Amino acid sequence: MTEAAELPPAPEQAREVFGERFADAVRYAELLAEAGVQRGLIGPREVPRLWERHLLNCAVLSEVVPEGVTVCDVGSGAGLPGIPLALVREDLKITLLEPLLRRTNFLTEVVELLGLDHVTVVRGRAEEVLGKIPTVQVVTARAVAPLDRLATWGIPLLRPYGEMLALKGDTAEEELKSAATALSKLGAVETSILHVGEGIVEPLSTVVRVEVGESPGGVRFAAKKAKAARVGRARRRR
Repeated sequence: MTEAAELPPAPEQAREVFGERFADAVRYAELLAEAGVQRGLIGPREVPRLWERHLLNCAVLSEVVPEGVTVCDVGSGAGLPGIPLALVREDLKITLLEPLLRRTNFLTEVVELLGLDHVTVVRGRAEEVLGKIPTVQVVTARAVAPLDRLATWGIPLLRPYGEMLALKGDTAEEELKSAATALSKLGAVETSILHVGEGIVEPLSTVVRVEVGESPGGVRFAAKKAKAARVGRARRRR
């Protein structure tokens, strides 16, 4: 039996969540179960639970993403949560940021196949693309790193008064407490834990929201960014 044959039928909740994009969501699930497993992007044991644990778990993040914003999905991997989010929210402009070539190749193929014109794939690490890609209003992430480390990568990509939305599991509250000092230094002004997906996923998806003030990345990063901007302007005048 092939990995694709192990993919269970889409649950009824998927039709409700993905709506007109349901067929595309099914195709994405098939790609994950086939090419995703073959290329080592997901483990074969994840195939039977792709819908509940991965696609729907990520798609319900849309409940807390503001309308019409720009989004950067940091460490997008096989496209989670970025691609499910893109399927349910065509009002968003989403960048899938991923450093590994085999993953960005897969993401590019998926984006083209599904006709996700509002999605861009960028290869690179968050710390490498600072200043090279536009800052965004929302950063998303799932299963990338502990919150304190994730914040050092994700928060500097935000515009002033933006927010980072990290899908976490049972450790969310503990991670948030441990990261409190680091988050404050990075310019966070408010944090909260949200539970989304009622009536769709069980257990509910847990989201850590980190809202920043006028200096995403902290005061030191703001000074560094301002200096880089001055250097850039000086070079352009030459």
